[in-house]
Amino acid sequence: MFQTNKKQLALYTIIAAALPVSQTFAATVPANVTLASKQVLVRNNGSEPATIDPQLAESNEAFNIILDCFSGLVNITPQGKIVPDLADKWENKDNTIWTFHLRPGIVWSNGKPVTADDVVFSWQRLVDPKTASPYASFAANAHILNAEAIAAGKMPASALGVKALNATTVQVTLSQPVSYFLQFVGHPSLFPVSKADVEKYGDKWTQPENIVTSGAYKPTQWVVNEKLVAERNDKYWDNKATVINQVTYLPIADQAAMINRYKTGEIDITDTIPTIQYQSLKKTYTNQVHSTDLLGVYYYKFNTAKAPFNDIRVREALNLALNKKIIAEKVVGQGQKPADTLMPLNIGGMKFTPPDYSTWSQEKRNAAAKKLLAEAGFNAQHPLSLNLLYNTSQDHQRIAIAATSMWKKNLGANVSMSNQEWKTMLETMRQGNFDLVRYTWLADYNEPSTFFNTFRTNDTQNTTRYSNPDFDKALKQASEDTSPAKIKQDYQTASDILSHDIPAIPVYYYVQNQLVKPFVGGFTVSPLGFYLTRDMYIIKH
Repeated sequence: MFQTNKKQLALYTIIAAALPVSQTFAATVPANVTLASKQVLVRNNGSEPATIDPQLAESNEAFNIILDCFSGLVNITPQGKIVPDLADKWENKDNTIWTFHLRPGIVWSNGKPVTADDVVFSWQRLVDPKTASPYASFAANAHILNAEAIAAGKMPASALGVKALNATTVQVTLSQPVSYFLQFVGHPSLFPVSKADVEKYGDKWTQPENIVTSGAYKPTQWVVNEKLVAERNDKYWDNKATVINQVTYLPIADQAAMINRYKTGEIDITDTIPTIQYQSLKKTYTNQVHSTDLLGVYYYKFNTAKAPFNDIRVREALNLALNKKIIAEKVVGQGQKPADTLMPLNIGGMKFTPPDYSTWSQEKRNAAAKKLLAEAGFNAQHPLSLNLLYNTSQDHQRIAIAATSMWKKNLGANVSMSNQEWKTMLETMRQGNFDLVRYTWLADYNEPSTFFNTFRTNDTQNTTRYSNPDFDKALKQASEDTSPAKIKQDYQTASDILSHDIPAIPVYYYVQNQLVKPFVGGFTVSPLGFYLTRDMYIIKH
């Protein structure tokens, strides 16, 4: 799908635009199912989202809500299909000029029309340095004309390659062909927002009393650190296919509290399953445990601009001395696989090769790590000292304890630990006030660049401050090549460079484990980790 020729892509586009939407997403209730009279869902969301503004959000905690409340020009189904959403059709010329036609009569939740100007405003807003979006580089990664220069402050936002041909037609110009461009369009950061309301209310536009949405739901109550409630949006273009009338998102980070509330019936879907309770819960709630392999990597980011972590040898040593097999299989033990790459080995229809040291025994890794650390000037008399930061969570704490113990035992390193609430930790990362910090990257789309771009020089998601011209060159070459074999080779080169430089320590490839009440129908998790409320329904119980 991603490395197709122009004729194939044009055919794909025509077919996708012609698909009957009700058959591709939204709730599909089997004929033999009796619905509950009360269609209300409660989801645990893990943490309090820093924002639900599509152009400012950067975490799944925020995207979970945004995907329920807003729509993009296109939608990506859990099965990976691209189908019409706010735009009911589109066409492209040479994968460079894309023209989207808005669905006739489409309106915001306040009844006012969704216009092409709203789309242009939102995309310009994303890249405008004044917005300070953590996803500002996303449009440049999609090769939208002038996006990179605008994000760097070298051109005005109005120069972005997106314009309204009329009230219902949006034309996007790319700086080079991108066959998988629709993958970008389906991402929440490019979801349109209401120009009139953002300009009217400023940074308060997302408050329940001000917000207008284009998706299946609209926030009506937001009590910070307690709950966010969203009600069904009867102005949503596909409202007739929506079943659930109300959804509540709980920001419960304490996993023991989350499980207790699930057991008492206060939560219908958990965002995770605590490691220490996984096996017992799997026995007790066998049919309620759902596991999904995700395109994601759990890792520890270095601040590569800070000594001694600007020394590759120090980063390599800490990477090699971490026994990832024990962490994945024993500390976590929910189906995760140990990782030696900062990208899943199977993605975008391509299969990649891990570094040579992936086959080494832990003893061989430890010996190499000690040698590297000694070369960098650290030994028993002068031990390496650092701090490991993680966001507040029992699981993250358990993994951090295991990691610091391994580094002490295998390297003699003194690693202290600290934790912060999610929103605070994100700000700490952006300011560069850390040595090593826990993070997870879940794919924004099913293609290798979604992982690699976060390590590009000056990318707005590159909080490691890592920079390697050879890595940047490999990514640029991959974006320009047309041969699938050459593209894969470019990405393999990029992966090999990261596996040598270690701007972050990959720990394991992600699996999403959740508890879901048996009366919740239509629950399907995409490889990106999302599950939409509009796809679900409550069965009579």
